[in-house]
Amino acid sequence: MKPRANLLNFEEARERLLAAAAPLSSIETLPLLQAQGRVLAQAVTSPLNVPGFDNSAMDGYALHVADLNALPDAFAVVQRIAAGQTGTALAANTAARIFTGAPIPEGANVVVPQENTQDENGAIKLTQPIQLHQHIRRKGEDITLGGPVLAAGQRLGAQHLAMLASIGVASVSVFAWLKVGVFFTGDELTEPGQPLAPGAIYNSNRYAINGLLKQLGCAITDYGIVRDSAQATRDALERAAAENDVIITCGGVSVGEEDHVKGAVQALGSLDLWQISMKPGKPLAYGKVGAADFIGLPGNPVSSFVTFLLMARPFLLKRMGAQEAPLRYLTATADFSWPRPDKRREFLRVKLEQDASGQPALQLWPNQGSGVMSSLAWADGLVDLAPETVITKGDKVRYLSLSELLN
Repeated sequence: MKPRANLLNFEEARERLLAAAAPLSSIETLPLLQAQGRVLAQAVTSPLNVPGFDNSAMDGYALHVADLNALPDAFAVVQRIAAGQTGTALAANTAARIFTGAPIPEGANVVVPQENTQDENGAIKLTQPIQLHQHIRRKGEDITLGGPVLAAGQRLGAQHLAMLASIGVASVSVFAWLKVGVFFTGDELTEPGQPLAPGAIYNSNRYAINGLLKQLGCAITDYGIVRDSAQATRDALERAAAENDVIITCGGVSVGEEDHVKGAVQALGSLDLWQISMKPGKPLAYGKVGAADFIGLPGNPVSSFVTFLLMARPFLLKRMGAQEAPLRYLTATADFSWPRPDKRREFLRVKLEQDASGQPALQLWPNQGSGVMSSLAWADGLVDLAPETVITKGDKVRYLSLSELLN
């Protein structure tokens, strides 16, 4: 069975969504300690070599070996060089006591770890064979003067900040915060801590989407719950569009009589994508309200979470100026069967555990409904299943790690 003609396939929808994501033009300069999670607007090249000089990779002895094939019985130790100190030139067949990070003295061409030597009255004997230039870190072997360090579009993590600090860079040019306004539609929604009326549910999507946006480093304005009325929905959209770069909503983009978001977006702007051939997540929508981008996530919590990770998150990262990254798959063994294929592309909640023989294999949460939050709290990944595909236990499948999608 083929998907309905009016449903966009997953790949086409994702490509069109990312094609509409225009990186921010506003740039600011920040000190390193304030730059974590931000996206580099300009490439960084190194103002120096790292290391800045030849240095020892070991605590041990720097030797001046005159002839590797005619080694002396012992090397006289004539000086001591600690990190931060500079030694003097070594004469042939002499040694310097040296410590990790200390500069290699002129003439030295070997570093021997201290555990491979034997001390004999101010001289050392070698207890292991040596090779010329061993355990010497060369000037510029990590980073060269003028060489590339980080490309524009790199989202800065702690490791990137440390590398920038290691070359003396104190501040960086980054894209401005991406301002994202969020609201959640539905008369049935209640905030945690409040009593539930008959037919009401707690607003779990608010906490999922806010958490995901915080991980991305967006500047978030949360407008809370918007009740099911066309005017309230239009008012919320107009306010969010005036105050943000992107609007994200949950619910109201399906075809029910109380689903007002789709019509309000069309009245105020344009709806360019709607209904994707994916499960969960078919009602995903994209459009514009004024100058702001609009992403309408489904109301069911699993659908909302999955479509955010697979669709909204890469869109937001591109808007933030980050480099585009394709979905990265692992191949894993299914320790379950899936005999009932769907016409849509499916994303099954799974967990990588050990099978009965002790081998790594994917376990399936038994209830794959789009409202089953327990499946997400349990899962560590998704199986990406092509339309009309069955799985037999033992099959190799495509696995998307949730930690990878969240990182």
